[in-house]
Amino acid sequence: MLGLRQVKVVFFAQKCFYSSGAPTQVKVQNGIVRIIMCDQKTRNSLSISMMENLINNIDENSANKSIRVIIITGEGPIFSAGHNLKELSPECGHAQQKKVFSLASTLMTKIIDSPVPVIARVDGLAAAAGCQLVAQCDLAFCTEKSTFSTPGANFGIFCSTPGVALARSVPKITAMRMLLTGKPISSHEAEMRGLVNKVCGDLDGEIGGVCGDIMTKSRAVIELGKRFYYKQVNIEVRKAYEIGGFTMVENLQSADGQEGIRSFIEKRKPQWMQ
Repeated sequence: MLGLRQVKVVFFAQKCFYSSGAPTQVKVQNGIVRIIMCDQKTRNSLSISMMENLINNIDENSANKSIRVIIITGEGPIFSAGHNLKELSPECGHAQQKKVFSLASTLMTKIIDSPVPVIARVDGLAAAAGCQLVAQCDLAFCTEKSTFSTPGANFGIFCSTPGVALARSVPKITAMRMLLTGKPISSHEAEMRGLVNKVCGDLDGEIGGVCGDIMTKSRAVIELGKRFYYKQVNIEVRKAYEIGGFTMVENLQSADGQEGIRSFIEKRKPQWMQ
């Protein structure tokens, strides 16, 4: 059981669990999973192999009830430069091109469907599908040197799928400027426009504090709330309120919902079942 308490999460070097040569590393510590894209040779591109690994990493850890937060980050000076264009060349064929974007869609929906919050930790460039990955995460934090761009039109490939996540994160005029010009925005503009939560001097300290806040909550309640958020956000407001009411009642009927109400009335800390 998890009691409501102040939690400070500190990240440190530890054993990594990954296959030799895999494009991702996975570190697990105290209910927090850190997935590290570590293919610096391709600028952490979202290659077929990278996306397959990210999908599996998210799936495996989302199913673990002890996991409370997933963090996605990149090794080296680049978070991710986007899709590997070598895998999209005419020589690769139509079937492989379709596979790349099908995997990208699966990866983005895995983030949405994950029962725990997924946080993007950005310390460098996030471009094209890499920017899409940041925009799709539930929360995002970056360093001052980080930049964000959707430069596909520069190479004759408009960033249509990155634009899906981007358009749902920033105002239209910002999304269209990024998509039409291909020029990057700075970390501070990304924060101002809502692409990231905060530009951080101490990136791991800030994310650790947010993880600590999340971990004081019921995992079951966070899962229910996240699921409803993505369900309601794109439907008509009256219908959203109707479904929201049903969801609130569902929440109140759950073990942790009932415990939260009782603890408030009894003026004590809740003891969560999950």
